[in-house]
Amino acid sequence: MCDKRPSPERYSSAPTHLARIGMVARWQPVHQSHVPVLRALCDRADHALIGSGSANQRDARNPFSLPERTDMLRLALTGRDNYTLIPVPDLDDGPRWRALVIQLFGPLDLFVTANPYVASLLCADYPIVRPVALVPEPARVAVEGAMVRRAMAQGDGWRDLVPAEVASYIASWRLDDRFRREFGLYTLALDTIVA
Repeated sequence: MCDKRPSPERYSSAPTHLARIGMVARWQPVHQSHVPVLRALCDRADHALIGSGSANQRDARNPFSLPERTDMLRLALTGRDNYTLIPVPDLDDGPRWRALVIQLFGPLDLFVTANPYVASLLCADYPIVRPVALVPEPARVAVEGAMVRRAMAQGDGWRDLVPAEVASYIASWRLDDRFRREFGLYTLALDTIVA
């Protein structure tokens, strides 16, 4: 069993080329910070396994369906074909989720996560690095999904936080309007309570 707190060295550097690399994130929605990470996953490995976490959830934190996120990921990865998209449901049971990820992803040379809990679950099975370890500092973008969802709930400013092709996709399917209608007030109220 590994130390549940990965060492900074182990958690912050990544080899330049690998056979198989994996990552699970919610991609709610795919945003500007995700793009350099997604591209680095494909560029650094022969094959990237990209998991859509919380595949079975739909709520204010997970407003976009699995097919919608799959479309967004494919748009962000245009021009790359060395990846597989894998739905990864929430099980509300860490050890069972760990076993599921190992079953779905198989052997990996590296697993990428920014989530310390996920790192603690998988560190005995895979070498772990944070996404920032894959992206050179000039290419890093400080955007989080919560920022995009908050801007979307407010009705303005979200388009600059996501890649242009993802913004077009969201707007063409009116997913921003749906989000505001279904989760906008809750998102803004939660932001007010937390702030």
